[in-house]
Amino acid sequence: MISAGDFRNGITLEIEGSVYQVVEFQHVKPGKGAAFVRTKLKNIKNGGVVEKTFRPTEKFPAAHIEKADMQYLYNDGEMYNFMDNTTFEQIALSEDQVGDSLKFVKENETVKMLSHNGQVFAIEPPLFVELVITDTEPGFKGDTATGATKPATVETGALVYVPLFVENGEKIQIDTRTGEYMKRC
Repeated sequence: MISAGDFRNGITLEIEGSVYQVVEFQHVKPGKGAAFVRTKLKNIKNGGVVEKTFRPTEKFPAAHIEKADMQYLYNDGEMYNFMDNTTFEQIALSEDQVGDSLKFVKENETVKMLSHNGQVFAIEPPLFVELVITDTEPGFKGDTATGATKPATVETGALVYVPLFVENGEKIQIDTRTGEYMKRC
């Protein structure tokens, strides 16, 4: 059990049947009345953020989040198939469960699966991926006023904005958290 007075950023807890992660917390001691803890909590399942206040003595059970390395195998049109690298057990997730977390991930790459009580709620792709550009317009000389960019499609089908000097067939590095171009490889 974790008391509200012991909250720290990143702690996961169960509150009213849902799993939340503490995003922000602040201990408040007003001039009159009892102290309280003001928090911003992120619902792990749906991503919504709520603000709640608690008495410092309130206690909540800690939520255990399992992280497992899984290999993304393929998409068969309806389901995304993954394999556990240690047990070789395969699982399939629907498009709703996956969302857009795999838009920069190629087949056979390793991702982290986050689950609570056996239910997968998030997929974390690698922080940086290297992908080949399949389609982009040619850049023009002299068209470089203050870091101009152009749209480019990468081999996974995702759209990325790249500098004008990047051409078709080049391999680039992308930050999967923001979807930004990092460098040429």
